[in-house]
Amino acid sequence: MTVRIRLDLAYDGTGFSGWAAQPGRRTVEGVLSDALTTVLRAAEPVRLTVAGRTDAGVHARGQVAHADVDDQAWRRLPGRSERAPEEAAVRRLGGVLPADLVVRRAAVAPAGFDARFSALRRRYRYRLLDDPAATDPLRRHDTVLVRDRLDVEAMDAAARGLLGLHDFAAFCRRREGATTVRTLLEYRWRRGPDGVLEATVVADAFCHSMVRALVGAVVPVGRGREEPRWPAEVLAAGVRDPGVTVMAAHGLSLEEVVYPPDDALAARADRARAVRTLDR
Repeated sequence: MTVRIRLDLAYDGTGFSGWAAQPGRRTVEGVLSDALTTVLRAAEPVRLTVAGRTDAGVHARGQVAHADVDDQAWRRLPGRSERAPEEAAVRRLGGVLPADLVVRRAAVAPAGFDARFSALRRRYRYRLLDDPAATDPLRRHDTVLVRDRLDVEAMDAAARGLLGLHDFAAFCRRREGATTVRTLLEYRWRRGPDGVLEATVVADAFCHSMVRALVGAVVPVGRGREEPRWPAEVLAAGVRDPGVTVMAAHGLSLEEVVYPPDDALAARADRARAVRTLDR
């Protein structure tokens, strides 16, 4: 008998070749699977399903995954202590995981929960700095430096022109059989007190490289090389534009994954598994 466990985790993506397990490479999935297999004393490697498969170098503060594990092994985690399995899991994983990967919470998932398909939306953040003199060496792994001064108001206006349900083929790497239709719920830019430009990007889901391409679409606007309407024109054209640079991975962080109430998890997963089209 198995039980589904929800894992809430965070990681510094600098030392990982992305989420997905790859032979001979250090990945978040591979390291976490090994740790779970160890603490549960599982006969086979624990398999994971994740809310968002981050690329190499991308960070996460609010990643969510699930694993179906042996119920008895889960119940045995506390050993002779009086801890609940949930607390024991976090403590034991903390003892075997490296410093750049943390499981913040582990709990039996509600019925119908799927880390990937039950999610309503994902929120990402991207950090840009356009003043080399203001560089903070302590943030070099999560902030991208650009050499030109950027107009954040123009970038924000351009970003708003991309909101809504669209085919984002112009900003995605195509995968066989996968749709590029997504709903972009929020995309905005602001300059913080430290001078760093931060983007907040929220969608129901993202396709491969989409967030970094969306950032790359508005940077030419910030530089004054394109008008604020240009990213929307690229979107409407539906093909990759050489003027759109897929920005560096290390400026990107998955901040939050939002799920519906427990009684709506299964229905949400069913809807998400259906192929998206522009009329639904």
